[in-house]
Amino acid sequence: MLNIALFGPPGAGKGTQSPMLMERYGLFYISTGDLLRAEMRNKTDLGRAAKDIIAKGGLVSDEIIVQILESTIHDNPQANGFLFDGFPRTWVQAYILDGLLLKLHTSLTSLVSLEVPVEVCTERLLARATVSGRIDDTREVIEVRLREYKDKTAPVLKFFDERGVHQAVDGLGTVDQIFQRICDGIDRTLQNVQMNIVLLGGPGSGRGTQAGQLAAKYNMTILSAGDLLQEEIRRGSALGQKVSAQMEEGALVPDEVVIGLVEERIRSNSGRTGFIFQGFPRTLVQAYILDGLLRKAGSQVNCVLNLRVPTLELLQRLAARGRHYDLSTATIVQRLQAYERYEGALSRYYENSGRLHAIDGVGSTEEVFQRMAEQVDAAFRRAR
Repeated sequence: MLNIALFGPPGAGKGTQSPMLMERYGLFYISTGDLLRAEMRNKTDLGRAAKDIIAKGGLVSDEIIVQILESTIHDNPQANGFLFDGFPRTWVQAYILDGLLLKLHTSLTSLVSLEVPVEVCTERLLARATVSGRIDDTREVIEVRLREYKDKTAPVLKFFDERGVHQAVDGLGTVDQIFQRICDGIDRTLQNVQMNIVLLGGPGSGRGTQAGQLAAKYNMTILSAGDLLQEEIRRGSALGQKVSAQMEEGALVPDEVVIGLVEERIRSNSGRTGFIFQGFPRTLVQAYILDGLLRKAGSQVNCVLNLRVPTLELLQRLAARGRHYDLSTATIVQRLQAYERYEGALSRYYENSGRLHAIDGVGSTEEVFQRMAEQVDAAFRRAR
């Protein structure tokens, strides 16, 4: 779950950036200010208690804030994540937010603070007052609110600095410039999450090409069963000679051979941002085994992308590619039949766990990559 707190003094532009962030990352918006004003409009007990405090530029008590936030979060259990605007405002509220998110078995991904000079915030709020009619947009109240921010809210930054999730963003410039700075920081944070992707698809579907682009974009390590086997063949090892004959016949290499190579590579690359598994697993048995190997390493498969390409096009691609084990039409057909024999059970295994995403593999390399990247970005957000 991706959870973002948008921070900054009154007039920093949080309300402008929030809808854009919600759309890009699929977040549910929580503005304490909006929630409080709704309570006041509805003349609830909480609204009446908050009205006098807000009119004087003060901060509403934590007891009131917690009740409203907990109710809102509880009413949206299926949210992909939350965007908090105007909360937390104090050091105590930072702990409160921790507790609220802990109930959802998640935590704050990033606190983004918009850095805007006081005089600019004042000008913006006074300009807004001419059209908003808000009771807290007079010069006197603005001054109180900015002092409150400096004295009580700014220390919250230290709390999140110590947790390594605070990102200071220059809040001056065009709306689009500021938005891009915010997104760049969030995306960097997301890519720090360990992610494991399984890339499925028949021979000739473009897995190798797409794996390379995904690895470059997300700083991940490609673990290709085919490459591991080819490495053994190039070395001329006894294992390489054995699997070379099997591959030329279009047969699948035995599980015990592939598993041993994959396990050694996972162990030797531990601590990286994650793997893109290409050509493994190829069977339902191998899917169970991969889950076990990753659990042993304290990780898991987060996302499975299945490149779907019509069989006729796969035949044409493989024939045009001209690799030594694709020179025979009979061998190409055997490879495709071997894939189709196991693909159904493998897809169902990952589909039942909600990790499988079918990707249209027809089109330019860039078009296919964009379809895949959208699913990977969503997986990174879920992993948070």
